[in-house]
Order: sequence, then structure tokens, then C-alpha cells
Amino acid sequence: MSLTKKWIVCAASMALLLGAGCNKKEEVKAQEEVAEVTAEVQEVDLSQLDRNAFNRAAMRLNLPIFWLYEETASKTVRPEVLSTLNFYPTTETFVWKDADGKFTKAFYDAYALMVEVMKDPTMGAQIDDGEKARRLKVVDELDQAAVTVVASDFSGSDAAEKAFVASMLKVGKSIDALYAKQTGLDKVMEKIPADDVLSQSMARRNWGIMPESPKMKPDAGCRALAGDAKIAVGVYPESIQQEADFCTKLSQRADAEKLLTPFTVVVADEKGELRAEPYSTYFKAEMEQISADLRAAGKALAGNEKEVALQKYLFAAADAFETNNWDPADEAWASMNSTNSSWYVRVAPDEVYWEPCSRKAGFHMTFARINPEALAWQEKLTPIQQDMEDRLAKVAGKPYKARKVSFHLPDFIDIVTNSGDDRDAFGATIGQSLPNWGPVANEGRGRTVAMSNLYTDPDSLRDRKTLAQSMFTAQDTALLEDATGPGLLSTIIHEAAHNLGPAHEYKVKGKVDDELFGGGLASMAEELKAQTAAIWYLPYLVEKGVISQELATKSYADSIYWAFGHISRGMTNAEGRIQPYSQLAAIQIGMMLEAGALTFEADTMAANGTDKGAFVIHMDKMVACVDNMMKEIATIKAKGDKDALEKLRVKHVEGKEIPFKLIEERMLRLPKTSFVYSVKL
Repeated sequence: MSLTKKWIVCAASMALLLGAGCNKKEEVKAQEEVAEVTAEVQEVDLSQLDRNAFNRAAMRLNLPIFWLYEETASKTVRPEVLSTLNFYPTTETFVWKDADGKFTKAFYDAYALMVEVMKDPTMGAQIDDGEKARRLKVVDELDQAAVTVVASDFSGSDAAEKAFVASMLKVGKSIDALYAKQTGLDKVMEKIPADDVLSQSMARRNWGIMPESPKMKPDAGCRALAGDAKIAVGVYPESIQQEADFCTKLSQRADAEKLLTPFTVVVADEKGELRAEPYSTYFKAEMEQISADLRAAGKALAGNEKEVALQKYLFAAADAFETNNWDPADEAWASMNSTNSSWYVRVAPDEVYWEPCSRKAGFHMTFARINPEALAWQEKLTPIQQDMEDRLAKVAGKPYKARKVSFHLPDFIDIVTNSGDDRDAFGATIGQSLPNWGPVANEGRGRTVAMSNLYTDPDSLRDRKTLAQSMFTAQDTALLEDATGPGLLSTIIHEAAHNLGPAHEYKVKGKVDDELFGGGLASMAEELKAQTAAIWYLPYLVEKGVISQELATKSYADSIYWAFGHISRGMTNAEGRIQPYSQLAAIQIGMMLEAGALTFEADTMAANGTDKGAFVIHMDKMVACVDNMMKEIATIKAKGDKDALEKLRVKHVEGKEIPFKLIEERMLRLPKTSFVYSVKL
């Protein structure tokens, strides 16, 4: 078969598998050509791809299928080692096994394409050299992911629970569609050719056309769409987004407070006049669909006395999607906890990091089961939460004054699915405190969660050990052997700290932090405060008998390893916007190096025995260093001191004391975790 013929058949096959818009005549023709290829291949050798190659090929082809981890790796793929993934274009239409559990013809066709795309990523496409170069960069971006599944099995649940889970999956799919409109992904997908499956996969995973991997972000030619045009987000008029400083101009307008409220879209009338339109009006059809799906989920819980609180929240959230009034839903949500529900659901517009101005709340859904281990931590931390606030207020100083706090301490949750703004191209949120606005937030009654089932899979644990051994000495690497406890502790305190001290709703001279610092800088400052608190409170918790000194020591080390991971991702994203976690990580590591609490010993061998040069943690200097770190950021937040914050940021993010290149080289030796989700009903 000629190369051209092979490409035509491959493209036709993918159109069928991925549901691309063929008309009936084209579909019949494609089926005939696929049949022709299948007839030529009498048997398919299913040992041509190992597990790693199989999962990479599936990502390249946007296929909703994953080869699960095995203690002893199989050389040949079998139906029992595969799982269907949710939230892909063909999750519901790609039937890869029959009623008897055997592979279907659709699977064999897909497998042949997977083999082909691993041999020749552009699959013989008749494209010019420039387009071929772009697609190969897209492949490089896709291959930076270590695809990792979060799997949940509800096949043994009763009919009511299955109906509830099914409804929540439908909500998640609708949230994805709504968030795609916010990010502009919906328009992106319309512009990507049907036969360019590589770019479709990249755009779907990254929520846009730009690369998200640390390796490819600096490459201006790596885009999921040919050309150099920027794709506008869907919450501001496209016309004003052509100017690089449009966010600044919006914030300086007399009506900025109205335009930049978090639950509205800025729209322009025929004369170009700007106004804020509520989400529930602008996204009316999508939000009404989500409202209906939430009511269906709530009705599935009818008669379940153990889930009354959850049912109330689902109905309140359904109302909020129709009215754009989120306060009643927040109240119902804040009334839920680990004792009155077995589930954790948060469905709302919340975080703002995703958009250029960091002012508009992105829609998301976190769907999880409550892990009962949270109750033990709540019993330990609840009695001292006011003391934690008082201590931080003292460090922050005037004009901040300690508030009465009564927030829920972290619930541990096991993620079922993440949707919308929750689902990132790489990694996932491991802790969160919400809401960010309204009475529940202002009065410290929000909820804090720590995601306890992420990064605990065998693939992630293996990679963590390998990377740690390249960064630290053997002695300090030993502190990182526990991949769950120390990190979970850090997440718990980090999220609790969002409810302590000067937070998002705290005002200086009548202005909140977004207005004082600007959206991106404000987000970074708040996260820096919380992550610094995560290690600042450690000696206090040891003193109170809440944790052991051993756990505290391990948590310091874990936080440093966490910081290295974020530094390796770069200080800005592909559009040049601040990456809050990366920049706060650089500030922390810079201050530790400056204080001698962390040193880089150029002549010391790393734990792996092959890398010369290793970081050494000096625990005897750590407490004093972190005390100084906490005082500096808390004071900046308390005074709304933008100049001091910018000075601190420039010193460490743009300074020379951190070996950025070395950290990037070693931490990026392995692909970054990219979570996918599988739910069995």
C-alpha cells in the first residue's frame, strides 16, 4: 500500500474512532477502506507495544484507553489489563471489548494505528515541512506526560449509588464543556483539522493550544494550531485581548470593581462599551443543563438518611447555576463534613489562576469519597485552630488583627474524578480551601481538603525515588522514603493556613489583595503565605504533641522536594504569566540557601552515585530560617506592601543563587504525571 493510501486510511480510521464530523457517504467509504486494511492484516501481533509505549500511543491518538500497572509486566496487551478512561471524545463510543471480554475489531484497528503512530508520528501525512515540524513538536509535548490513572470501581454498588455516580459523571462532562467555553477551547477545537488527531489530543489535555510541559513551554513553535495567533479566553471581549496590558487597563477603569467581579463575563456592546454580564446569563444553556444534572444526582439520593447534607448541597448548587448567587450553595456546602456524608463534592466557579487577569472564577468539579482518616486529624487540630490564628496574627503585625476562626479542618478525600479547572495537563491539586469569596470565606467557615489518593500509585512512587536520589545525598533522600505522611501533613497545614492570617478577603485601606497586588501576584503571595505556614507551624505542632519530631523533619524535606518539582516547571507559563507555585517555591528555596538551611555541595555525590553535586538540608538552621520567611510574607500581606513583595520576588525568582538549570535538568529527566480518570459502574 502506498504511503499516501496508508495516511488516507489512518485518517479515516481516526475519524471513525474519534467521532470526527464525516457525513454518511464519507463514513461508508472510510469503513470500506478500513475493512480493506483489516483484510490485509490477517493477525495483529499484540506484543509490538510495551505498556509505556501503549499508553503514550493512546495519548497521541486521543484514545480513551489505559494499560494498568502490573507487578510483573506483561509483554502482550490483554483485555483484563485495560481500562476505559472518562472525559475523552469517544469514551462512550469506542467499544474495545465485547460482551465476552474479548477484543473487538475496533480495538485491533486502533492498535494498528497505535503501532503506526509510534513508528511515524505524522503517519505519512502529506503535509509541508513546516507543518510536519509543528506536529512533531506536538508529539514531543504529548510525550512529556507520564499518564497515570485514578481508577474507581462502583460495579458492586447498589442501583441508587450507581445512579448517583452516573449523574455526577454527567455533571462533570457538562462542567468540562462550560470550562472549555471559558478558556476558549471550544473555538480552538473547531479550528483544528479533523485529521490532526495529535493536535486535538494536545488541546484537549492542555485546555488550549499552548504547551504546558516544562520542556516545551519555551518553544514558540509548539502549538496545537498552526500559525501564531493567540486564542482569546471566553470571559473578556476578544477585541481587548489583543493588547498585552489589557488586564491593567481594565483594573484602572472607574468601573473596574463591577467589571472584574469573579462570577461575570466582560462583554462589549455594538459601540464597544463594556459591561459585566452574570455567568448564569452569558452561559445560560450550559448552566441550566448542569442545574438539571445536579437535581438528578440529588434525586438519586432520595431516602438515603446518611446523605441528607449532600442532597441539600446538590439542590442548592443547582439553584446557584440558575441564579448566579453562590452564597446559599456555599452555606450548604460548608455544612457538610466527614461525619454527615461519605462523599465530597464541590461544583462551582472558584479559582482564578487559569485566565490572564486572574480575576474570573473558573468552573470545576471535584468528585471524591471521604477518607475516614481525616477524623483523627480533625480531633487533633480543631482545639488549637484559634491559637494558630493568634500566632500568625502576631507575626503579621499591624494593621492585621486576629479574627475568630472556626473553619473545618482538612477532610481527606479520595478523588473519583476531576472536571473543568480541576483537571490539569500535568499533576493535580493536592489540597484546597474554599470558597474564596462571600460570607463563608469572610467568616472563616470554609472547608479544607487534602487529596489522599494522588501520587500514591506504584508508577509515581518509583519516579519520586529516582528523582530524589538525583537531588539529595543518601542521608537526606532517606527522609523522603515516606511519600504519603509528610506530604499530606504539609497539604493539611497549607490549606488550613488559607483560613488564617491576612487572606484573600482581608482589606488594607478598603482594598483586597487582588486590588493591592494585581491578580497573579496576589495569588502567588497567598500561596506563599500558606506554603510557608505549612513548615512554620511544624515546631509548634511538635510542642503541642500533635506530631512527632520525626514527622516534622520528614515534612521539611518533603516540602523542599515539592519546591524543586515546581521550580522545574518554570517561573511563567507559555503566555508569560506568573506560575504562583513555581515562584513561591523559588522564593522559599532562595531564602533557605541564603540562610544556610539548605546548601548545594558541588563536590558531593548525589544518592544515585552518578550525579556530582547534591543539595544538603541543615535542620539545625531550618527553624530560624522559616521564622524569618513567615514574618516577611505575613507582614507583606498584612500591610498590602506590593513593593516589598515585588522586591522579594525579583531577588529570588530572577536572582542567581538558585541553580535553576540544574534543578530543571534533573527533575525533568522523567515525564511529569498526567492524571486520567476511569470510573467503572
